[in-house]
Formats: sequence, structure tokens, C-alpha cells
Amino acid sequence: MNRRLFAALALLVCSLALGAGAAPAVTPAAAAGGGARADAAPSRPPRLTDDQGRVVTLRGWNIEDKTHRGEQALSAITERHFRDLHAHGFNFARLLVFWDDLEPQPGHYRTDYLKRIERILDWAHRYRVQVLIDAHQDVFGPAFGHRGIPAWATRTDGLPFEPHPDDWFSEYFEPAVQRAFTHLYNDADLRRAHERMWRVLAARLGSHPAVIGYDLINEPMGEVRPGEDLPTAARRIEAEQLTPMYDRLADAIRSVDDDNWIFFEPTPIVGGGVPTGLGRMHDPKAVYAPHFYNTAMEAGADYDPAAGWIEAYEAAVTDYPARYGVPVVVGEWGPLNSALPGMGRFYRDALASMNRYSSGWAGYVWCYGGGYCALDEKGRFRTNKERTATPYAPAVAGAIREEEYLPATGGYRLAYRAGPGVTEVRVPPHPEGWRVRVTGPGATATPVLPPDRTATARVHARPGATVTVEVVPRRVR
Repeated sequence: MNRRLFAALALLVCSLALGAGAAPAVTPAAAAGGGARADAAPSRPPRLTDDQGRVVTLRGWNIEDKTHRGEQALSAITERHFRDLHAHGFNFARLLVFWDDLEPQPGHYRTDYLKRIERILDWAHRYRVQVLIDAHQDVFGPAFGHRGIPAWATRTDGLPFEPHPDDWFSEYFEPAVQRAFTHLYNDADLRRAHERMWRVLAARLGSHPAVIGYDLINEPMGEVRPGEDLPTAARRIEAEQLTPMYDRLADAIRSVDDDNWIFFEPTPIVGGGVPTGLGRMHDPKAVYAPHFYNTAMEAGADYDPAAGWIEAYEAAVTDYPARYGVPVVVGEWGPLNSALPGMGRFYRDALASMNRYSSGWAGYVWCYGGGYCALDEKGRFRTNKERTATPYAPAVAGAIREEEYLPATGGYRLAYRAGPGVTEVRVPPHPEGWRVRVTGPGATATPVLPPDRTATARVHARPGATVTVEVVPRRVR
């Protein structure tokens, strides 16, 4: 990450942490519901719901192939990715796709690329994984040596660009890159091209049963004006450029798909605990999708609970969705080095925080190897990343009253006021298997779940009744 950005955000996080005592408490996410008026100021974001009205929780990982292009695009993604996701209990994937691969020349959309995406979606559906289609960009696109917006849609006004191979995020602050974002947001022909791209994707993929929604653009940035600090610039870009762009892209998608959710992101500056400047999204199925990265940890530092970063981030990131009544799904998160001494505490604190306010999250990234990969070459979780595989409820038929992971036992507890339908509680493999306890006027046909595979307990309850479901390893009495 850019050292100037790191220094600015680190200072900002420290100031927010010092003022944390005066910040309002963050209330755990509970009841499901639709949108709320901005002036209603609800205390927590609503939750995602499915077509049966059940409260939905998404747990999963990003899946990507940034290496291959053209005829080999997406070839690194295989059926194994989705088989292993399901085997560890996950139900969600954020799939990275690239505009430069889809439309290499203006108006020429590659049908083979769309077919490859469909093949990946078929694998996801086979293993009951829901997929978010993410229109990804890093440092704008191939004009600057990365992926995302096509070179033909990149306008720089001749401004300079200097690569920073050892600090790629700093390239966002090169004048040519910043000007390219300004043209993408402001130029009428580029706006139309961006809208057409999304219409093509949504028309082709929207009816696939694995698709849950569309992430309109990954980690959008913009042009910092002379004299602006980063938080001020971010709020202006979000308010004046991103908000109208998101409404335009949502309208383009709705011309071909009325059903799937539309995910939209703030700038990455939110990671410093800065509330977004985004305005209201007018689409009724909009999802706020911030990313959850700590600048110090991205630079190689261990987790420091005393810095108060998670508390500052949570207070900032919940402000917008609570005000506008939109659900939250964290689109990316996870440290580069998960084996440092404090990372066990980080995973505990981070998961507890996200589970309080979000409808789900996607870790970065589901691959086999080093770096950010969740798994090693043999398919085993890398240090501390196994902490992401815990019991949870993918679907709750009713209003959630209380929900918690039980670290002492590795179990999970859910209390809800039942409505029509079936509640589902999913568990990952566990050497001893699982015991399901239902308290109140409800029952499950599977009070014992097997040890050797992902399993789901389905709970039927009398509508209107309060029911508690607890899942614990079988050794726990």
C-alpha cells in the first residue's frame, strides 16, 4: 500500500481510536427488514433476505485468476475451488471478472469469456455456493500494467505515470491514473460504455441460479485535488462521482435483471475508519460492500488490539448502512501474513466484529499456496485461517433475536422469533461431529450431525414462537 496513504490513514486511525470513548456503541445485527428512511436513523443495518423472506448469512471467499488473459482467461479457476469451499462449510464466492477481457475492443464482447464464467457458475451451483460477480479493477487497468477497465477506455490527457513495482497501490496516486478515473466518471461516451458492459453481463448471467448479485466496481478511486487530504477527497469522490455512477449502472442492470442484488463499494479510505460520503442508492436491492483491510498489517505489522482499529472501523462502516437502511456484506478482508503472533486474536476480533453488523463476508483469497491464499498447496488451511470455518445459519425463517459464536466450545447459538419456512444451520467438518439442541416449540430431524463432512440441520418451528438453536461438538454436554 502507498506509504503516503499508509501514513495518512495510520494517523487518522490513531485519532479515531483516541476518541473512541465518545463514539456511540455499535449494536449487534438482529432483526431482518427492508429499507428504512434516512431520517429514521436505525441503530443497525438490516439483513439480507432471500426470496422466501428468510434472513440470509453469506460466508465465503474471493475466487480469482489475475494471471491469465485472452484465450487462457479464468483457466486457473477449477471445480476444485468450489468443491473445497463447500467441503469447509462456505456458501459464498466473490468471483473476479475483468472488463478488459470481456470487451477487448469497443463493442466487441467475447462470448468465450462469458461461457467460461458460466462454466464457473455451473460448478458453484453444483456445490451450492452463491456467487457475486465482481467487476474488478486494480490501478484502473491494463494501460497501467494491471487489470480492469480496457485500455481503449483509458484517458490520461497525457499526464505522467511511473510504475512502482514494489508498492503497487501507490500507483493509484499517479496523475495519469487519477485522471483516468475522472474521465470514466465524467465522459458521456465512457459512461455509456460502462453501462453497456453491465447490461451484457447481467443479461447473460442474471438468470443463472448461482448468481446472487453484482459488485459494480472494485475499490474505486479518483482524483485528489491540490490541498485536499485523503478523507476529504474520498468523501467528495464518493458523493459527487461514485453515487451518480452507481445509480446509472444500477439502472442499466435493472433493464435486464430485476431480481439480483446490487453491491456497491466506498473508496478504500474507509479502511482508516472514515465514514463514507456516498449518497443514497435508489435501487431497492442495494448492498453496501466495503473492504476490511488494516494499513499497518498490510505493511507487515502484527495486529495491535490497543490501537482500536477494529472499533474505529466498525463505528465508521456501520454509519452509512444504518442511516440508509441497506444490508452490509464485506467484500474482501484478511491479512497478508496470518501467522504472526497476534493473528489468532485478530481473527477472533475481526470475525466477532463483522458478525455483529454484516450479512456476510468474503475472505481474500481462496487459492492454494502462499501470500493471501487461504490454503496451502495440499489444500490445508494456512495458519489461523481455519478460524473462518465455523457453524452459522445460512437462512433463518424469522427475526433474529440473538446470534453468537461460542469460542469456548467452537459451537454456535441462535435465538429467533420464528416465521413461516425452515431455518438452516450449517456446520463444517469436525472430528467428533455435532449435537443440535432446539429449545422452544421447534424441532430438527437431525439432532446429530456427522463428523466427516459439511452438514446442515433444518429446524421447523411454530410461527410466532421464540426458538433457540445451539450447535456444539458432541463431546460437549
